[in-house]
Amino acid sequence: MAEAERIIGTPDIPDAEGADGAEPREPAEGSTAAGGRGRKKILALLVVAVLAYLLDLVSKMIVVAKLEHEEPIEVFGDWLKFDAIRNAGAAFGIGEAFTVIFTAIAAVVIVVIVRLARKLYSLPWAIALGLLLGGALGNLTDRIFRAPGVFKGAVVDFIAPAHFAVFNLADSAIVCGGILIVILSFRGLDPDGTVHKD
Repeated sequence: MAEAERIIGTPDIPDAEGADGAEPREPAEGSTAAGGRGRKKILALLVVAVLAYLLDLVSKMIVVAKLEHEEPIEVFGDWLKFDAIRNAGAAFGIGEAFTVIFTAIAAVVIVVIVRLARKLYSLPWAIALGLLLGGALGNLTDRIFRAPGVFKGAVVDFIAPAHFAVFNLADSAIVCGGILIVILSFRGLDPDGTVHKD
């Protein structure tokens, strides 16, 4: 048998790194390798979300304790100030009469992100969704726990650029996450790591 194998030879088997010049094959979905990659991306999403949430939460605590009911602090003259306000509307003060609706939308966004995370295999998407999740949780925390009441709470805003609406770090995280998602979509990259080429 060994002699037959020596004469006939054995077919070349490309290794996992694609030594035959071909692209390495992705592990099948549900395999151990795919599961490991997915867990790493979910971990990245959670780390980004927690960092965004904590930065927003701590900044708002400082603003409420030190800046609310005080004169605005000039950061760059009239170009940028820290000025504490309570915003019952959406990001940048839009729609103050629909606080409950915006609260519900934020909750739905969080649920959608959590469900999407199960099929997440792209690091850029993990970062984008982490920013969205952290920002949404930051403002939702205000909606639930701040006056005037549960699901009607006013969000703490304090970053006041000249000739622009006052916002907070949660708003910034949401906008940055949204911009990144638009860029990834234009580049044809899906959350599961698939790349579409026109």
